[in-house]
Amino acid sequence: MAKKAVASLQTGSKRLTKAIKMVKSPKTGAYMFVESVMAPEFVNDFLNKK
Repeated sequence: MAKKAVASLQTGSKRLTKAIKMVKSPKTGAYMFVESVMAPEFVNDFLNKK
C-alpha cells in the first residue's frame, strides 16, 4: 500500500508542488515519508522513482 499526497504551492511568480511519498527502508523494513518541493512537471518522475 502506498500513500501519495500532492499539494500545490504558489510563491510569487513561481508555481511549486510539494510531493510526499511513503518508501520502505531496505535496512530496517520500516516505512518512512520522503518530501520534496519541485515544479509540477517533475512530480510524476519523483513518485515513480524507487
